[in-house]
Amino acid sequence: MHHQLEKHYVNRVGWLRAAVLGANDGLLSTTSIVIGVAAASPDRNTIILAALAGMIAGAMSMAAGEYVSVSSQEDTERADLLREKRELEEMPEVELQELAKIYEKRGVSKETALLVATELTAHDALAAHAHDELGINEITQAKPLQAAMASFGSFALGALLPFAVSLLAPIQQMVYFQYAFSIIFLMILGAVSARTGGSKIGIAVMRICFWGTIAMGVTALIGHLFGVTVS
Repeated sequence: MHHQLEKHYVNRVGWLRAAVLGANDGLLSTTSIVIGVAAASPDRNTIILAALAGMIAGAMSMAAGEYVSVSSQEDTERADLLREKRELEEMPEVELQELAKIYEKRGVSKETALLVATELTAHDALAAHAHDELGINEITQAKPLQAAMASFGSFALGALLPFAVSLLAPIQQMVYFQYAFSIIFLMILGAVSARTGGSKIGIAVMRICFWGTIAMGVTALIGHLFGVTVS
């Protein structure tokens, strides 16, 4: 009988977070901009320009922000690893005992913990401390460029929908078309992200649609009030 390998989702958490966040932001922020502008000034050229500007500026901002944020995480991880490497060179016995204590706290006997710590230290001391003391591994390790590219691409992809709707929808019903298509896309996005991450689809869909409706509703109200004020 062949043993089927277990399916885990944690190895997807890095790129999944950036992709879902980017697509969600791209869709919601661009749709909100378009709805606000359409409610204030029902002119197609103005609406298209607002959608295009929101898509480009948002994608660049999202990528830059993600790169800076994850780079800061990477710098912190690198500093911790350098400090750990120095401590392993200067006081290896203390670090060995420290590693053994970690395994003891997880429920391993003192003798076994010391044996495991000794064998892991002999194999790769820095990797053992990075994983079990610092919580750094190949899954959670910061990857700034990857995160930035995922954020840029997913934001632009999410923003394409309201941009396309701004080109094709009837100008007088622009707000309603934007809202309807965005809710449908949000439902799909919530279902896909939940499916990919192994969580419950219904909860993810309801959550993303609820907050999306609030965001678009608020901007529509602001745009409407602004339009009334300037007319």
